[in-house]
Amino acid sequence: MTSSARASRPMVLAGGALLVLALALVALMLARPSSSAPAPTAAASAPAETSADVGFARDMAVHHQQAVEMSFIVRDRTTDVAVRRLAFDIINTQANQRGMMLGWLEMWGRAKSSPGPPMEWMGHTVTPRGKGALMPGMATDAELDALRAAKGRDAEVLFLRLMTAHHRAGADMAQAAAAAAGTAEIKNLASGMVLGQRSEIALMADMLKERGAAV
Repeated sequence: MTSSARASRPMVLAGGALLVLALALVALMLARPSSSAPAPTAAASAPAETSADVGFARDMAVHHQQAVEMSFIVRDRTTDVAVRRLAFDIINTQANQRGMMLGWLEMWGRAKSSPGPPMEWMGHTVTPRGKGALMPGMATDAELDALRAAKGRDAEVLFLRLMTAHHRAGADMAQAAAAAAGTAEIKNLASGMVLGQRSEIALMADMLKERGAAV
């Protein structure tokens, strides 16, 4: 063996070692999951498309949206401190809850709306009272227009009546979800909604009496 051949042999061995190391690193990178990929347990633990959790989150998000809309309307139609305070509380509470439910749907990989009828998860067949009233307790477009046209005491009384019906139906839906949901998130939120909305129903009954109006 020549001296040049003996000199090149360590270089060949070193090059081969580097190649093996490079291939090993590539294999390791391919085997590791991407840091941006969702955890395997996230999809596996998501509630089913037909579950009470998903159905409630979708339907109550819509229900809450109208409650927030009515509260904004009455806020601008009266100067009464008590009614405006109630409207402010509903806006803040229900907008926050709505955001939570839409966030969970996003996390679960579920669409925020369904092509199916509302409240299907409860086994209900919903017959809308009129345009805009997609679910029980929701006001019709005509009722919302009447609220926009009202002022002062008339606006207060109409708002309190519409919101009482809205809360009653919402509390019923929340109670059903608290009993049927499979996730702690929905169970806890729905249970809190039942208590909160029933408390506001009692408050609104007192407010209507103060104004000499029936529920």
